[in-house]
Amino acid sequence: MAAPRVALCVPLGYNERMTTDEALSVAAALIEGCRTELAKRIVGQRAMIDGLLTALIAGGHILLEGVPGLAKTLAVKSLAEITSLAFKRIQFTPDLLPADLTGTLIWEQAGGNFSVRRGPVFANVILADEINRAPAKVQSALLEAMEEKQVTIGETSYPLPDPFFVLATENPIEHEGTYSLPEAELDRFLIKLLVGYPAPEEELEIVSRNAAVLPAPADRRVPLLPALDPAALRLLRSAADSIHVDEGISQYIVSIVTATRPARPHAGAALAEGLYRYISFGASPRASIALYRCARIHALFAARPFVSPDDVKAAAFPALRHRVVLSYEAEAEGLDADAVISRILSHVPVP
Repeated sequence: MAAPRVALCVPLGYNERMTTDEALSVAAALIEGCRTELAKRIVGQRAMIDGLLTALIAGGHILLEGVPGLAKTLAVKSLAEITSLAFKRIQFTPDLLPADLTGTLIWEQAGGNFSVRRGPVFANVILADEINRAPAKVQSALLEAMEEKQVTIGETSYPLPDPFFVLATENPIEHEGTYSLPEAELDRFLIKLLVGYPAPEEELEIVSRNAAVLPAPADRRVPLLPALDPAALRLLRSAADSIHVDEGISQYIVSIVTATRPARPHAGAALAEGLYRYISFGASPRASIALYRCARIHALFAARPFVSPDDVKAAAFPALRHRVVLSYEAEAEGLDADAVISRILSHVPVP
């Protein structure tokens, strides 16, 4: 007989009158339970798993960039499984139409009127696989959904389920048949994660788990227990909101973001002369909000009741790397966004 599926949700004894330290302890147990369940299928990739959990807690969207075969899709599917959220996968292709995402109006001959057929975007977790393969008109169809959590079909706007977040993947090594994501859409992603190759010992474990001649079908994968129910997710968000952010830390966050803007050379002449030639456009105020929220959740992962400068520095790369538009000079010298962000962090005074 199969073992019963026991939810690893809000622990017994939890109540809303917990102290901050008690709430952080419970939150740490929930987060570790999620990591444990995902590790049954995903070997390594700790940064990707923590990034997925960050987006889930913050209610934001993620852009995952990495070569094929790094378990990006499997990680997203597994996250939806342990949270028991409705999951839809959309394979982006050059011939995809906006109605294929959002839905459309269907003429009902019998009733003599139009009825709404909702598209796959009406789910909690949306996997936009290879999002950069679809043209601009399809990309624009996601803007309203990602920012306003609603979809307009005909003359009526329909709210999307709550929670709702988009996890989009893109392949950095293929350029034929792909379209660059517009900055307006990139800015709507809370964070961008760079998924790298596993370490040799991790890859050996991956090979060992897949040693069979024929891969196991989807229904025979390692079963995952539900690790987060709606009450547990509310607890995590409440615990994140309870983490203290000093005024000096808030000013530090804003200083980092404003230092990305060439039109604002207040960060110092050395920074302006040595760095701004590599930046065409800086990050928007949405980046400050994202960095603030991600720094708080980074402190939550450490069960710390306050945000430290190290939390801000760690969150700066995923929160800013897709929002800083580099110049041709940066590309010519082989600098990427992370290199530019590192230089900014080294120049902005730490509180």
